[in-house]
Amino acid sequence: MREEKDVQRFAQAAGFLSSRLRAAAEAACAGLSGSVQEIRLRLDKPLSVCCPGETFYITCDGKLSISPDGNCIICTSAELENTFHKICDYSVYARQNELNRGFVTLRGGHRAGICGTAVIENGKIINVRQITSINIRIAREHKNCASKLLKTINAAEGMLICGAPCSGKTTLLRDAARQISLKENTKTVIIDERGELAGKSGGGFQNDIGMCDVFDGYPKPEAIAQAVRSMSPDVIVCDEIGSAEDMKALALCKNSGVSVIATVHASNQGELLKKQELLDVFRLGIFPKIVYLSGRRNAGKIAAVTDGGETAVDS
Repeated sequence: MREEKDVQRFAQAAGFLSSRLRAAAEAACAGLSGSVQEIRLRLDKPLSVCCPGETFYITCDGKLSISPDGNCIICTSAELENTFHKICDYSVYARQNELNRGFVTLRGGHRAGICGTAVIENGKIINVRQITSINIRIAREHKNCASKLLKTINAAEGMLICGAPCSGKTTLLRDAARQISLKENTKTVIIDERGELAGKSGGGFQNDIGMCDVFDGYPKPEAIAQAVRSMSPDVIVCDEIGSAEDMKALALCKNSGVSVIATVHASNQGELLKKQELLDVFRLGIFPKIVYLSGRRNAGKIAAVTDGGETAVDS
């Protein structure tokens, strides 16, 4: 069942490609679509897919190659533009705020990173044109992937999940939130700024988030403040913290008696302690437990769990 859903997720993400690229990707990846993490398009370069620890290039005869040789399917400017407009649901203006941050969240919680030429006005990015690269990161929903972790620690008291890109942070976070909201009868609020946790689309959620309440598309600091004031949460869940404004919002949670479960980009404690914005958060004791993931090759696998208090001392 899980493998079937992974294949469906790949097909859903590939559906945003232009027709020729979509057909090639689906044909070539029929046997491993469940393990594909990214679909990458580069102008005048081969179409490629990234799996744990390995990148494959799609050939013109519908096969996979480990090298970008002359027989590969080349992404044209027209195909990148077509894919770009499909990603934006044919309304670039409506997705402008997301594009200015370099990515668009797609139906199902997938994320498309966009590279191109920035249009700058008054020191701010106001548009992106001449698209040269697109990276579609495929969202996965692995129910019960957090079960082992939740048996060993009380995550509802607060937890920070650390890992590199594509290491499974968001997938683990989503399932932890789902289980906590169901099994522990804990009022749980998800702050889904990028739409990757609940995967809201067409008025409903693509992912199973249990009994969580969801603030979809809100900036994290504003949503956290609203959640604390209006939803009386026991736990607030959010993805990819990092800004000074995020830290102020987390301090509000601490002062209001609300636990926080969050993720951050950091492969190990050394990288984590380099994030100056987080140091005060550790000292406040917002995260009693720090969870480190193994990395892209073993997505979702837990490498270590440490006490937040120890991290506070080290910082």
